[in-house]
Amino acid sequence: MSELSGQYPLSDLLDAAGLPRSSYYYSIAHPKAPTRPELWGKAAEIFSRTANGCGHRQIAMCLRAEEGVTIADKTVLKMMHEMGISCGIRRENDYHRYNSYRGVVGRTFENVLGRDFSADGPWQKLGTDVTEFKQSWGKAYLAPVYDFGSKEIAAWSISRHPDMAQQREMLDMLLPKVPAGAHPVMQSDMGWQYQHAGYCNRLKEAGIVQSMSRKGNCIDNGATEQLFGHIKDEFYRGREFPDFETFRRELEEYIVYWNTRRRQVELKGLTPEEFRNQSLAS
Repeated sequence: MSELSGQYPLSDLLDAAGLPRSSYYYSIAHPKAPTRPELWGKAAEIFSRTANGCGHRQIAMCLRAEEGVTIADKTVLKMMHEMGISCGIRRENDYHRYNSYRGVVGRTFENVLGRDFSADGPWQKLGTDVTEFKQSWGKAYLAPVYDFGSKEIAAWSISRHPDMAQQREMLDMLLPKVPAGAHPVMQSDMGWQYQHAGYCNRLKEAGIVQSMSRKGNCIDNGATEQLFGHIKDEFYRGREFPDFETFRRELEEYIVYWNTRRRQVELKGLTPEEFRNQSLAS
């Protein structure tokens, strides 16, 4: 309103805005102070940890854990608005175009989990899938194993080809980590690689129970699909990488960030690594 006061009579502007004259002069005499300005620098650093930023809940959890401050989520949201930073709202997308289903080409398994992804500790319920990334130089594929209890990406392979070599690399990383005596359930879709005899045999030998989504029911593996959504939003959306090696290196750096620095609401503000360490120590 102050910008227009020189062009129009103040009384007319106040009438149009429905604002008492006393409120107008009070606002001039008492300008609004910024919200928690001593935290702006740290909030900006937290926001910059991923290429596409993060939301107010993530910043609030990091401020509480790393700075020891008492601050509400809504206060952080207000602070972000004043700072002019915001995280893009997730929208419908084409992230799920890759489909590895080729019919029954090997062994299939019943849906043991039945969309119950809850777990009170690590190495109880796992999920896996393959997601595709398109770049000007071609395509890349991520095959992770996601621990539903700790929210940790326990193993992964990043490849130019969604083949059995990628699955073997992923299992080579995963199987040595499985604690002795653990028999987790591994949820996947009915992709051809998960029906492959070599894949099935390695899981069986490691004591991992296979569980498969029903054909055409991506919600049956919804927890892993949700992970892909976060990765695409925070790391990938709107970015172009010069080559596959750069893409792979930066995606692996993001996975390390996810496991060791990205705090989770469902873990009460802990990182996946912190939650796993606490669970295994108890």
